[in-house]
Amino acid sequence: MSTTLPRITAVDSYDIRFPTSRELDGSDAMNPDPDYSAAYLVLRTDAGDGLEGHGFTFTIGRGNDVQVAAINALRPHLVGRAVGELCADPGLLSRDLIGDSQLRWLGPEKGVMHMAIGAVVNAVWDLAAKRADKPLWRFLADAEPEWLVSQVDFRYIADALTPDQALELLRKGRAGRAEREQDLLRRGYPGYTTSPGWLGYSDEKLTRLALQALADGFTQIKLKVGANLADDIRRMRAARAAVGPVVRIAIDANQRWNVAEAIAWTKALAEFDPYWIEEPTSPDDVLGHASIRAAVAPVRVATGEHVQNRIVFKQLLQAGAIDVLQIDAARVGGVNENLAILLLAAKFNVPVCPHAGGVGLCELVQHLSMFDYLALSGTTENRVIEYVDHLHDHFLDPARIHRGHYLAPTAPGFSAQLHTGSIARFSYPDGEFWVNDPDILIALESAV
Repeated sequence: MSTTLPRITAVDSYDIRFPTSRELDGSDAMNPDPDYSAAYLVLRTDAGDGLEGHGFTFTIGRGNDVQVAAINALRPHLVGRAVGELCADPGLLSRDLIGDSQLRWLGPEKGVMHMAIGAVVNAVWDLAAKRADKPLWRFLADAEPEWLVSQVDFRYIADALTPDQALELLRKGRAGRAEREQDLLRRGYPGYTTSPGWLGYSDEKLTRLALQALADGFTQIKLKVGANLADDIRRMRAARAAVGPVVRIAIDANQRWNVAEAIAWTKALAEFDPYWIEEPTSPDDVLGHASIRAAVAPVRVATGEHVQNRIVFKQLLQAGAIDVLQIDAARVGGVNENLAILLLAAKFNVPVCPHAGGVGLCELVQHLSMFDYLALSGTTENRVIEYVDHLHDHFLDPARIHRGHYLAPTAPGFSAQLHTGSIARFSYPDGEFWVNDPDILIALESAV
């Protein structure tokens, strides 16, 4: 009988693009014409169990060219590695990828390479959870606190969170877990929806979708703002009229403003009682966010979907610059770094309301919030996961919403796997959809 350890045999990458710009789905003040896309990868093994690791990072179109190339650059770190060792310690791979000095030079720990590392690391966690026959949220919640701490890179954040402090938070977080898990399985995790609020939608469509959100059980919606103040005032008035005084309306500027402009614009919308202002300025401007927060209270300040790493999150928390921390499952270096960020948020007692939507971001981030609820923060108070009703049917284990709550996934893994038919149809530029797309054909003919 062979004693050869099962190993990673291939890292297959795919450029998957969906034509969401045609209906202005996802449109906002900074991104008027996004084509929601996934730089997607599959880890294949010779284990003989049929299990694969699936991961991706999200872009909005042409950036996929660069993102897929970055994933491919990481292939030598994976092929040939023992599957058992990889799944037993994803943190070791995370440190190896981040520590590749020639690729690290392109960051460090930010941008395209860091997002590629996140996609690869998430694929390993998907494989590890499948091998354990558990959905990722349960795989993480069942893990010993000491092991979870070992998965976190404390370099650059130890001045705000030490390993001992992280261990204490995780040990305390386990108390009452059984009751919370029963609640999670019965009720789900609260969500909010951005579906009514895309900037390209008409007022009629905004109102119709806002009313639908109420009927679906959501108690918070979000509107994109920042292109034209008069339009925003009109749209906020329509939204408030549709949902009434109790339902929360968050607003999102997608980094459009300077600091003074963010303050003035948010105050101009204050009569409509916005719950938070999201990404009011550059995601890298820690002190700018602090100034905005001080000036626009009681409107909360939220950011995080474009925050590059745990270090910037640390500074936002240390500076008292945000009221709401928004992790993204695919922006930073994968599950390991998001564990660090969740621990930082718990240390500073700031609620985490993840960014989602896009391609598969709802599917991924639900696992992180559910772990946080069960094993760390112990509460869903003032915590919600963003939900956008786009593209879920392309996933084998799509996010499920009932009465405004995310239902806990039950299938093993990270809910990251696309249907093979969707990969074939929407692979760019050779997939069936794009080959037959008249806009592409016209562009090619013009180029000739």
